[in-house]
Amino acid sequence: MTAHLLPRHNAGRGWRNRLMLLLTVLGLLVIGAGIFVAFALWPTWPGTVIPLEAPAIPTTVAGVLFDVPPAAIRNVVQRHAGPNDRIDLAFMWPSLLPPPSDAKAGEQARLAGSTAPDPGARFFVTIAPLGPVLPPLERLRGIYPRYVESEATAGADGLAILPFRKGSPYAGEDLVYLSGSPEQFFARCTRDVQDVPGTCINERLIDAAEVTFRFPRAWLDDWRNVSAGFDRLMAQMHPQSSR
Repeated sequence: MTAHLLPRHNAGRGWRNRLMLLLTVLGLLVIGAGIFVAFALWPTWPGTVIPLEAPAIPTTVAGVLFDVPPAAIRNVVQRHAGPNDRIDLAFMWPSLLPPPSDAKAGEQARLAGSTAPDPGARFFVTIAPLGPVLPPLERLRGIYPRYVESEATAGADGLAILPFRKGSPYAGEDLVYLSGSPEQFFARCTRDVQDVPGTCINERLIDAAEVTFRFPRAWLDDWRNVSAGFDRLMAQMHPQSSR
């Protein structure tokens, strides 16, 4: 009986050895595939950190090329050449220069209390893909009119101020535009609430990239110079840009 069982025992051990070898090989293949996928998907940030004082760097958002000064980029992970999902920037008014590197802290509070054209006042710029939303001019012509009040009031230097209705997606905001020529200048602005000053956003489209300027509502008193400043900044970052 022992002589008959011994060969069977050896055969079973060989089968188990082959199975273990197969599982080991499969495991190594899985690990290798995981390493390859992780390497392929790992963010390819440049190894060299771009100094703040470096000249403007070329970067693309939604396939649109911009030349952006590194010192103006608010998020370190965005401070590299090449493609970016979005770029968040800060500039000083009226110089249109990046803020000093030691003055980043508290810039939101300074923005809220600024009035143009005080030197050193800050405004913010975001460049991001337009995505599924309508372009700014189409929103101005086809979306905003559905939610505004029936009558506008006069603002500074030819502006009209049209409140959005309560219960609308823009409740608590005003549509501010140049009366008779809203395409030339328009912005959505929050209202002053107690100690919190209102802010405005002016949006522009460059191909598939939307550029949003955020500035204090008090700057509307000097909106022509402010708008011209935004035009100059766009010409610096994207010379082919147009309103």
